[in-house]
Amino acid sequence: MTRIFKFGGASIRDADAIRHLGDLIAGEAPKPQAIVVSAMGNTTNALEALLGSARGDDPADYRQRLAAIRDDHLAVAEAMFGPGSSVADELAQRLAELDAAHRAHRQAPYPFHYDQTVGMGELLSTALVAAWLNEIGVATRWCDARTLIITDDRHQAANIDWAATQERIASLTQAGDEVLLTQGFIGATAGGAMTTLGREGSDFSAAILAEALDADELTFWKDVPGLYNADPRRFANARQMAQLSYEEALEQTWHGAKVIHPRTLAPLQRRGIPLTVRSFLEPDAPPSIIGPEPGEGDRQPAFMLRDDQVLLDISIRDGSFVDEALMAEVLTRFAEAGLHANLLDVEALRLRLVVDHRPERLAPVLEALDERFSVARQDDLVLLTVRHPVDALLAHLDADRTRLVERCNATTAQRLYLAAECPDTWQIPD
Repeated sequence: MTRIFKFGGASIRDADAIRHLGDLIAGEAPKPQAIVVSAMGNTTNALEALLGSARGDDPADYRQRLAAIRDDHLAVAEAMFGPGSSVADELAQRLAELDAAHRAHRQAPYPFHYDQTVGMGELLSTALVAAWLNEIGVATRWCDARTLIITDDRHQAANIDWAATQERIASLTQAGDEVLLTQGFIGATAGGAMTTLGREGSDFSAAILAEALDADELTFWKDVPGLYNADPRRFANARQMAQLSYEEALEQTWHGAKVIHPRTLAPLQRRGIPLTVRSFLEPDAPPSIIGPEPGEGDRQPAFMLRDDQVLLDISIRDGSFVDEALMAEVLTRFAEAGLHANLLDVEALRLRLVVDHRPERLAPVLEALDERFSVARQDDLVLLTVRHPVDALLAHLDADRTRLVERCNATTAQRLYLAAECPDTWQIPD
């Protein structure tokens, strides 16, 4: 039985967490054939801040941020392997490479520089995890995802070269019970430049590996027991879903459910590989399973929130109708900038979009549109999407809130609210 495991950053946030991961792997029978690991804890956020500092004019701030990342990783290495270990030397070498890359790419386009910086988190974390697994007797081979996941050069959201990637992964060989361990989130162009697959892309990496190896099962180890019909951090009475179909899971992730990366499910669906979501904190708790057959998660209401949204009302300055050609022109600009329309509505004279507040991507698009289009903008909004809604439920959610935009079809309702009118913690009505 071919099993693939994926561990997120919370499951390796410190030395104790990595030891716990080792215990989980050692206790599994059969062992997974491959493991995909994210960056440690909040490393990705720290590397993004480091990137901003590296492109700025405050070298002292940059040095301080780089030292903090170095200290965090070296402290974990020392706690696990003692002072002066070979793992610490490897981490120091990787961080020296990162420092050199900043000097080389400081003036490069931001997306390229981003990938050369932020992808380092997974290279650091997997060095620690691979060394620990070998330390406790789980034979493990570290594999460089940059030689396995081949992509185009669309930095920050690279597209997979499926044929080349399949060939590279299929060429992997294992000795006995050896576990293959590699990085999530990153790949490389055919020329070797590091790329990333989008924020939280480690899920996608694991699905790519599972498809290429024709796995029987893919397991995501999370800090929650499974999939919920709402984010339990935002909805006080969210309920776990034991089973749901690929199609329903795709709809929920598309609309903002955060447990699974939106690009994850298509490779699994192509091979019919079930995805199991388990808790690394409570490994014996009942999991959630996504697969070809529908479950109760395909029928019960599910709730997705997107914070920090921007509403854009776009009309052409000469008063022309918003026809298909005009829509295509506008939407192409957003797509090329890597901006997804979380809600889209069209009227005779107006195209209405709701997008994430990403200033570095949004500003150039709006500047390009300004010559032909008039754009009205409203910030500080919250988008609520409800799958399988009923009227009474929607009426309860709308209470005491201003609906700026609403959209509804047979299976999905969306509401755009002022953030100031939304609670920190929501309650799902009975």
